[in-house]
Amino acid sequence: MRQKIVGFHLDDEQHWVADLACGHTQHVRHTPPWQNRPWVLTEQGRNEKLGVELNCKECDHLNNV
Repeated sequence: MRQKIVGFHLDDEQHWVADLACGHTQHVRHTPPWQNRPWVLTEQGRNEKLGVELNCKECDHLNNV
């Protein structure tokens, strides 16, 4: 289920996590070459992604139970 990004925070290991409108979270790591998200490294980049939709796997799971 697609959910909008409403904010970001760092987890205990200093990895960026997107806060989703549904209340769930999703890691948005920048770990090239597997995950190429250089935008997550700057405040401006993260701010530009506010409102972008990500697929929330937790919502998908809850809707299929």
